[in-house]
This record gives sequence, C-alpha cells and structure tokens, in this order.
Amino acid sequence: MRVLITGGAGFLGSHLSDAFIARGDEVFVLDTGSIAKVRHLLDNPRFHYVHDSVFNIELIDSLVSKVNLIYHLAAVVGVEHYVADPYETLNVNVNGTQNVLKAAYKHNKRLVFSSTSEVYGRNPKVPWREDDDRVLGATSIDRWCYSTSKAVGEHFCFAYHKLGLPVTVVRYFNAYGPRLDKVDVGRLFTIFMGQLLRGADLTVVGDGLQTRCFTYVTDAIEATVRAGVNPAADGQAINIGVDVETTVLEFAKLMLELFGPTKSKIKFVTQEEVYGNSYEDIPRRVPDNTKMRTLLGVTPKVNLRDGVKISMDWFRKEMAS
Repeated sequence: MRVLITGGAGFLGSHLSDAFIARGDEVFVLDTGSIAKVRHLLDNPRFHYVHDSVFNIELIDSLVSKVNLIYHLAAVVGVEHYVADPYETLNVNVNGTQNVLKAAYKHNKRLVFSSTSEVYGRNPKVPWREDDDRVLGATSIDRWCYSTSKAVGEHFCFAYHKLGLPVTVVRYFNAYGPRLDKVDVGRLFTIFMGQLLRGADLTVVGDGLQTRCFTYVTDAIEATVRAGVNPAADGQAINIGVDVETTVLEFAKLMLELFGPTKSKIKFVTQEEVYGNSYEDIPRRVPDNTKMRTLLGVTPKVNLRDGVKISMDWFRKEMAS
C-alpha cells in the first residue's frame, strides 16, 4: 500500500511513518519543516520526503493520485503559535485542509483527518463523547482559533463524506513521547523537560488542578493506523487517548520525581504571565474512548510513569548528542 502523510516529518507524522514502513508499505511525506525526526528513514527506498506545503495544489494532486491512503496531519499546532499568529493557524488549518480534501475527492482516496480534543472546548460534561457539544469562548480570544479551525476541518471532512469520500476524523488527547516538539515549547511535557534540563522551576499555570489525559505515542499511533485501514471507521469521529485523568500539578510532580536530583521546584504562575490576555485554559479534558477500544480494537498499553520515563531518557540523549 502507498500512504501519503501531510505533516509527516512532525512528531506524530514521523511515528506514523515508522509504523507504515514497519508494515512494509510505501510512505510519501509532505512537510515544510525539518527532516530531523525522519532522518533515520531517508535511506529507506520505501520512504519519500517531499519538502513543500499543502498550498502547492498541483503537487498535492500529483501525490494524492499515486497513493491509496492519505493522513492529513499538516497543521499549525501549539499554544504559543496559535496565540501569536491566529491568521496563519486559520489559513493552514482551514484552507490547507480544503486543498487536501479536494484532491482526495477528485481521486476518491480514503483520508484520515488529524483533529484534536480542543474541538470540545470547555464543555464541563466529561468524559467527552464524539457527539458531545462544543463549548467555546469569545472569538476575540485568539486561543479559540485553533479549536475552531480544526472543527471547520472536521465539517469539511463530513461534508465530503456525504459526497462519497471515505473519511475518518481522529481526535488526539495530549499525545506525548520521543520527538515531541522542542524543549521549552509546545506541550506540557516539553515545557517541563526544558525547564528541568536548565535547572529552572517548573511553571504550573493557575492552581495546577486542571486535568489532562496523557497518551503515549505508540498507543496513539496504533489507533491512528487502524483508523485508516479499518473500513468500519469510515465516516466516524474517534477519540484517541487514555481515559485516566492527571492534574497538571501531579504531572509536574511526577516529572520532578523521575528526573532525579534537581534544584528545580514547582512555581505557580498566572496564565497572563505565560500567554498574555488571549488564552483561556480548559479545566478538564477526558475522552470517552469506547470507539477506540471497540471499533479500532485498541486499548492503551503504556502507563504514564513508564511513558514519561522513556520520553525523558530520549530527550536527555538528544540533548547530550
């Protein structure tokens, strides 16, 4: 099978590339970023890296015509990015997604769209099922542009599905692991990891009682692969994540414990200090992962302590080299 992964040189994309190469498939990656996360695949004759963007419509059309399955992961992600540049977030996540969907529809190629738990917003009813309501803040708060852009992408996916395109939406809940972002930016793990490596305090926003469900990358990727190869997933939105809640404060304490002797301690900060006035936090994020378990047949295997330890060891080796 031939697989196209837009954004395939990123965190999830690189692991997804590994998974399909391990299956014996041929992988085409389209990405504008660094090759660092896929460098180990460059000599593999079944791996093809194309350095370009989803706005190159002719290229997208050519790549889509060659493959059997498309994973659309290319997007602007990370709080620091969508708070700083909401225009780019909306442009890439909405208009770029349309370009890929149009090509998929033209050539009738199955597509898996990478979405996010952010689409649920701050709905207080947890755990979130795939058909639950979205509860968002004001459009004047830049923080909600990412959630909105991904929801618009989902709407386009389901609109194309009504036209006959085989499509599946996967919503990730705090995936983490080796190759995740750069230290000091992006997700909680890399922010805390960067602070630990520098001997700085771990900055916990607010009281730290907001919860997340941290999903180790191999579990997320197993579900992602199955979402693309299982015909039963067609037309579905599927939560990808563990359903075990962990507070941000608990997560910070766990990282301090596993890191070992350090001068770092926990420092509580306001969200305005970190993100300015264009950010609102989400108190709880918990998936109902019934579909992932039953429809895809995936039960998360890696617990948080083991996953964090593996990830820490990887980042330490990377920094040392």
